[in-house]
Amino acid sequence: MKAVVMAGGFGTRIQPLTHSLPKPMLPIVNRPMMEHIIVKLRDELDIREFVILLYFKPETIQNYFKDGSDWGIKIDYVLPDDDYGTAGAVKCAQAYLEDDNFVIVSGDLVTDFDFRKITAAHAAKASRLTIALTPVEDPLQFGVVITDEEDRIEKFLEKPGWGEVFSDTINTGIYIIEPEILDYIPAETNFDFAKDLFPLLMDEGVTLYGPKITGYWRDVGNPHSYRDVYTDILSGAVDFDFSGYKIPKEGDVLYCESAGGCAHIDYDGAVIVGENVKLGNNVRLHNVVIGNNVRIADNVTIHNSVLWNDITIGQDSRLCHSVICDHNHLGEKTVIKEGAIIAENCDILDEVTIEKDVIVWPEKVIEEGAVVSNNVVWGSKYKASIFEEGVVR
Repeated sequence: MKAVVMAGGFGTRIQPLTHSLPKPMLPIVNRPMMEHIIVKLRDELDIREFVILLYFKPETIQNYFKDGSDWGIKIDYVLPDDDYGTAGAVKCAQAYLEDDNFVIVSGDLVTDFDFRKITAAHAAKASRLTIALTPVEDPLQFGVVITDEEDRIEKFLEKPGWGEVFSDTINTGIYIIEPEILDYIPAETNFDFAKDLFPLLMDEGVTLYGPKITGYWRDVGNPHSYRDVYTDILSGAVDFDFSGYKIPKEGDVLYCESAGGCAHIDYDGAVIVGENVKLGNNVRLHNVVIGNNVRIADNVTIHNSVLWNDITIGQDSRLCHSVICDHNHLGEKTVIKEGAIIAENCDILDEVTIEKDVIVWPEKVIEEGAVVSNNVVWGSKYKASIFEEGVVR
């Protein structure tokens, strides 16, 4: 079996986290989201051949994974010359997929599904196309599906309104496909799996199977879902493989990239610390992920937050349920409240307060003493006051 990883989306809804990264490369516990998927497929299904479909910022993904040899796999990259939709993009990779069945997975999801159950269901039904289904609380943003008692798919509805919802079972976007199915997809045509291919196959009398798979599954489509994934991982709602040295203590756990660098950390909940991290005195961490090359000064408290890489945080600062992206400086006595996001390359000066759910877009300077209560999108500087030299500017 081979694997096809869909990694071509623009990530528009999750801006500004995707300002300089394609969505599959957003870090989940200090590794790109797509890396977790690739490793899971390799380990659970023993897949050694991967095809990665690119489109937006392809060089970022290619430069990271290269030929795949660092992961013990072989990667072929396919870069369509236009937006051909989900099925149309896979059609562009047909030359790599003609000799064996293959699994298709999106590179921008987090799941602990057991992929062996999906492949076993595919084999048991001698299926030509299998769609992994799962129940969710809010099916509105997904395609809902009805199956019979033999897991044969009877009906699809893509992104219904509440009045149209007939099932809480959704299409997860995880497919197992036999190569001959690619012949139903027209070349160089915008063609979608759910909207175009599946109805066509059902009209042609091809039986589609949809086994229901239980476990954690989340499409990371916006900043809110990105934060929620971390909440779920750190609370133990996801069966997740952490890397690093594990340092447990009653009910809490710490993972550290270097065994000797974490002995003095004051923490509770789940805390993950990357490489080359320096913590000052009286730093308190609760459910926090810290990336590489991070400096945190004395008397800093951080709760339920995600810190990417190359960040400095001044003393006496407090962060709560926030995301701090790469290359950021937070001055002394910074307060960042619940739901805030600081995109990359920002300079937050001393005694700044970032209010609840505020997003600061990349390359901004927030003046000393400012209270930021609205998103900072335009311009390069947020002033502490509209009054300056006796006038309102």
